[in-house]
Amino acid sequence: MSEKKTYIDLFAGCGGLSLGLFNSGHWKGKFAVEKSPDAFKTLEYNLIENNSHFEWPNWLAQSNHDINQIIKNHSKELINLRGTIDMVAGGPPCQGFSTAGKRIENDSRNKLIKSYIKFIRQVQPKVIFFENVKGFTQKFDKNKIQGKVYSEYVKSALEYTPKDKNYLGYKVEGRLIDFSEYGVPQKRTRFILVGIRKDIASNTKPTDFFDSIRKEREKFLVNKGIGITNSLEDAISDLLRISETVSPDTSSFKAGFYNKTKSKYQKLLKGDYSAKIPDSHRFAKHNPTTIEKFEFILENADKNKTLSDDIKNRFNLKKRTIIPLSGALPTPTITTLPDDYIHYCEPRIFTVREYARIQSFNDWYEFKGKYTTGGKRRTQEVPRYSQIGNAIPPLFGEQVGFVLNSIL
Repeated sequence: MSEKKTYIDLFAGCGGLSLGLFNSGHWKGKFAVEKSPDAFKTLEYNLIENNSHFEWPNWLAQSNHDINQIIKNHSKELINLRGTIDMVAGGPPCQGFSTAGKRIENDSRNKLIKSYIKFIRQVQPKVIFFENVKGFTQKFDKNKIQGKVYSEYVKSALEYTPKDKNYLGYKVEGRLIDFSEYGVPQKRTRFILVGIRKDIASNTKPTDFFDSIRKEREKFLVNKGIGITNSLEDAISDLLRISETVSPDTSSFKAGFYNKTKSKYQKLLKGDYSAKIPDSHRFAKHNPTTIEKFEFILENADKNKTLSDDIKNRFNLKKRTIIPLSGALPTPTITTLPDDYIHYCEPRIFTVREYARIQSFNDWYEFKGKYTTGGKRRTQEVPRYSQIGNAIPPLFGEQVGFVLNSIL
């Protein structure tokens, strides 16, 4: 274990990136910072309690935490970590930047960028791995506040070397990466930023990360037994609603059994997981009218595109995004709202486990908390669908783990 490189996962969510680093075999977590108790429960159950992936420090309660409280209450302990942490990974919540949402420049969550930079300056890891939505690279130009490109702000803040001789600064590179080009069955483009501390950057450059991960992806995915591109059908066709039983965690709902494994991708994610009922494979309760509507849409609408105005008017649909999906292609970017999508061949929305497959979570990874929530509770609760929709795909995280290990 001592040979593994150490990292801290900031804004860790349910642990998508940490799972990828765990799967790479090269990394050991020091601790994870996640504000949501729901998401933290999922990470804790899978990676702390069942896999001892984190060596949690005595000075920090093993619980969900707000990054600002850690900076405020444990500044001394963070500074004392200097020289012991190889990487700080993760990026602040993206809702304020996301082009899928309303893009609010003064969204309070956007201020977490400054908290992130404060944390980096205190700990000073060798390497920074930062992920955020594509909108992070675009100006806010519809609001009263003058447009900002937050990716440029982060880059300049990390590269800046203040008068404090104890802070060395970083060489930084940021690029957009489409995860569907790295084995994930989903067209999901994200802004990835890599920083290398200036005292070690003479041996390697942040651009080396992007060159290496592109160069090594085919070899990595062939070793995993899968191709570079995987379709939605490759991901979830063994989870079709062929036979069902009472849901193990909600007796008023039905859940599906595993069907025969049909693709190399399914074989990879299922691994040696031996349960007959997949975790979190609970079917939504659609009324007969909704099922009829979904059947019509699957038969008549263009796949992987939001519904035409004609079909919306036919069913008096006010919802902006409803996308019937193609089984033959990767999905569009999945969001935290499961009713944005219709299953490729069954008149229903996805189950949580199908969401997890699309995001490349291993089947043994179990999700905790409510399945869904709505209304005002959405600001306080992070249910299972949201945990997955917010995550970094572990399959990409694993490739990050290999490349950054070799760079260091």
